[in-house]
Amino acid sequence: MGDGDDRPECNNGEAAAGPGSKDIFVQLVISFALGISAFVAFCILRPRWKTLYAARRRHSDPQIALPVLPDSFLGWIPALYRVTEEQVLASAGLDAFVFLSFFKMSLRLFATMFFFAVTVLWPIHKTFDAGDTKTPGKAPTESDLASVGHTMVDSEHKDGRWSYLWAYLVFTWFFSFLTIYFMNSETIKVVKIRQDYLGTQSTITDRTFRLTGIPRDIRSEDKIKEFVENLEIGHVRSVTLCRNWAEIDGLMAQRLVALRKLEEAWSAYLAQQPVESRAGVQQPEEGDDIAQDGQDGDEESQENGRLLASDSLPNLTGRQRPKVRLRFGFLRLRNRKIDALDYYEEKLRRLDEKIREARRKEYVPTDTAFVTMDSIAACQMAVQATVDPRPGQLLSKPAPAPSDVIWRNTYAPRYKRRIQSWAVTIFITLLSVIWLAPVAALAQLLNICNIEKISSSLAAILEEHEITRAFVQTGLPTLVVSLLNVLVPYLYDYLSNTQGMVSQGDVELSTISKNFFFIFFNIFVVYAVSGSAALADFWEIIRDSLSDTQMIAKRIAGSIQNLNKFYLNFIMLQSFGLFPFKLLQFGSISLYAIYRMGAKTPRDFAELVQPSLFNYGFYLPTALLVFTLCLVYSILPGAHIVLLLGICYFALGYFVYKYQLLYSMDQPQHATGGAWSIICGRIIVGLVAFQVIMIAFLVLQTAFEKAAFIVPLVVLTFWYNIYSRRRYTPLTRFIALRSIKRASDPGLESNPDRDPNQAQPQTRLARRMSTVDEDKEKGMKFVNPNLVAPLEQPWIYQDPPPLLYESSTDSNTESVSGNNVSRAPSTENDSNGLGSVSSSFSLGDTHVWRDNGDDNV
Repeated sequence: MGDGDDRPECNNGEAAAGPGSKDIFVQLVISFALGISAFVAFCILRPRWKTLYAARRRHSDPQIALPVLPDSFLGWIPALYRVTEEQVLASAGLDAFVFLSFFKMSLRLFATMFFFAVTVLWPIHKTFDAGDTKTPGKAPTESDLASVGHTMVDSEHKDGRWSYLWAYLVFTWFFSFLTIYFMNSETIKVVKIRQDYLGTQSTITDRTFRLTGIPRDIRSEDKIKEFVENLEIGHVRSVTLCRNWAEIDGLMAQRLVALRKLEEAWSAYLAQQPVESRAGVQQPEEGDDIAQDGQDGDEESQENGRLLASDSLPNLTGRQRPKVRLRFGFLRLRNRKIDALDYYEEKLRRLDEKIREARRKEYVPTDTAFVTMDSIAACQMAVQATVDPRPGQLLSKPAPAPSDVIWRNTYAPRYKRRIQSWAVTIFITLLSVIWLAPVAALAQLLNICNIEKISSSLAAILEEHEITRAFVQTGLPTLVVSLLNVLVPYLYDYLSNTQGMVSQGDVELSTISKNFFFIFFNIFVVYAVSGSAALADFWEIIRDSLSDTQMIAKRIAGSIQNLNKFYLNFIMLQSFGLFPFKLLQFGSISLYAIYRMGAKTPRDFAELVQPSLFNYGFYLPTALLVFTLCLVYSILPGAHIVLLLGICYFALGYFVYKYQLLYSMDQPQHATGGAWSIICGRIIVGLVAFQVIMIAFLVLQTAFEKAAFIVPLVVLTFWYNIYSRRRYTPLTRFIALRSIKRASDPGLESNPDRDPNQAQPQTRLARRMSTVDEDKEKGMKFVNPNLVAPLEQPWIYQDPPPLLYESSTDSNTESVSGNNVSRAPSTENDSNGLGSVSSSFSLGDTHVWRDNGDDNV
């Protein structure tokens, strides 16, 4: 190039290294600007929009001893910090406790690593100038790597400059054992608390197991009960044999659609302005006011208007009744407009008749049943034992909570669910290959030389404007990667729901695994292999790496060093830029205006004020990736900066997620802490990646002896993974028999080795109230809600309509009502929706989250 003095040379490693210190400064400014603005907005809006930022506390049991957060600008932070682990267990349950425990463990681990990185590794890097390693630049050839290796070997023998690499070997072993120690200690703590928590509560879930593979000759409730009691493990309280309920489930789905259509037609009818009065009385205006918000007129006129409207509303005014177009005939070419209210009311009436008739039918039994025992111990003995000697016959598994059961999958054939599962797995594998192209293309933005190959004019402009270049090289790639982390989980959540799993808890755990695989493979592995190479060289790199293992080791080591600043910017944006937006619930606020415009019926408005759902599969994989990145860069030059950002990430994440889980967001899933096994498995993956990259780094420095000493560490890590799975996995899936409460003091029974003097206060603290699971499952039964749930009436006015129970289902009303409330969004307003609905309607055009005169936090 003619202006080669001013433009970087694209053939050396320095140019290919991508972002520099100025780029990091630009990313830091962008992250702080985004984060501070979102945090200030949250502190201002939090006391004003309590139905959003304190939604969960408003809907939870008032006996839960959560502190009232003050309305001051920053006063809520110390109050949130003082919330104890026992309060987290009592309010949010075991899943939230396990999730927050991972953040606390990571915070302690990386704080310890940061101490050694500052006091030992940083002086070593400064003394030996370890950051100035001769790493390969863009797509080095084998001869280039060989020449680099000979140069390093000569230097090492002549002046001993590379002797500091022994520190890399020592700290690889030390940090690996430190990670295993922290993970093992936290696992023991989680297991103890899980056993004590589940052993001291009594829910129908803890007394029920799922029996699959039932032979045809015993597919009846009586025979299953007789079979289980013949095992002499306890008495059977009830048996729910799953049947082919496809007909009734389909009718209930059709009824929900018809009900929504009828409510929309009524809302459109009542929203019209009256064109003429009836008998010269100006009653339509009052009726209109009542239908909209009920803000005008006194209470007497509102009551009279509502009674009159309910008696003879179709003839009350000259409103034009809404129409619906029906198509019929050959190829549905003919059509006709009819009265929408009459049409949907008649359709709803016919569906109700079909549903009542379908509920009286006897359906074909399947090979799955839910068996409820008289004690938790009897259930655990059935679950942890091998019931039948024949493979695939009479398999006992822990039952999900009644509100978590996906009933349409309980009667799906086993082969169909397996085909769905394998189809989703194959699709995700193909999708991961497809993701290679956009992710590798995104990696090109990290190098100005690759940008020049695509557009020389754009590269020239970026060279002239340093801040713009810094934003394109650092801010844009990290922003796109962060957006992928936000959007892609929705796809994998949908795929997990189509795999045929029986419970929402299993779907949640599957979503965590799928999203972590996407993030780890595409954002870490693909970037590490391709590095800052051009897209045209990506497949060449893959081909060369597969043919030469030494090439892939050197390639990974060089790419990891080059991508140091990119991952630094990624953690920075996640910590300082995006966590405040999660606290603000920017997505809910943004979507509220869209949902508000689409809301037509009182049911729609009631659903607007329901708490947002906390999906662990959306947040945990990113945290696991940051954990892996902190491990990988914990020894390399600049480790103290990465670890410091890791500490900031897990500290901020702990506070943000703690606030959301306790106060603002709901978590309907019930996985009993099952995510901890996934967390430990992914930590092992990150640990092995850290060790392999350190081997590759030492190979790149031609320190083959030191690299060979790390190989036993990899084997030892795999051995520990197998050992820990055999030792701890049963305790994270089942309840130990000695943990089950059998006396008034469950602490001594669940922890026999505990000091009796310390057992009593801890037991009092854990059992001062019922657990959140006991509150959720109070009155529930294992029964398909579509069989016994009351048929809802159209929700036309401000207040929800009363539930009309049928005489034939009165016996199941109590349990089904609780089940239906937690299962179906359309009916969960039956118990608590009145206050929310009146709040939303009384506000008129003001924001639905503004809550007047309510001091609850």
